[in-house]
Amino acid sequence: MIRLPRRRLFSSLTHVDSHGNAAMVNVGNKPETNRKAIAVSSITVNKAAFESIENDTNKKGSVLTVAKIAGIQAAKQTSSLIPLCHQINLSHLDISFTMDPQTRTISVECEARCSGQTGVEMEALVGASLATLTVYDMCKALDSTAVIRDTRLLSKSGGTAK
Repeated sequence: MIRLPRRRLFSSLTHVDSHGNAAMVNVGNKPETNRKAIAVSSITVNKAAFESIENDTNKKGSVLTVAKIAGIQAAKQTSSLIPLCHQINLSHLDISFTMDPQTRTISVECEARCSGQTGVEMEALVGASLATLTVYDMCKALDSTAVIRDTRLLSKSGGTAK
């Protein structure tokens, strides 16, 4: 077995210092740029749950309204939820929903924007994820078998990272 010096082993990892310890990336020397990220997530539910969302008859209230608020609140708290995320001053955050009656799938899209030194991918992913989890929470009495899937980053722009 070949042993590499610790410094060399960890030197290419962005959130690990030369001793292998977790570390927050220093973005202080990076220029501020306009940044945008779009993330999606989806949930497939049974007929009763889908109809309660579509007809706005869920006993807990307006599912999509509550899910939108939850997603926005969550995205604003990303740095508190994910240990090494930077605190970001969001300039825009929007959550939208698309409903497919054939598959009984609700797709959530979260767009986050800021002008800053680091990207907003995690905020977009957290927003989409929590909005989807909220749909699940509000519909679990009607469908405990709902499936959340396909949470992913669709796009990002700004900065220099690819």
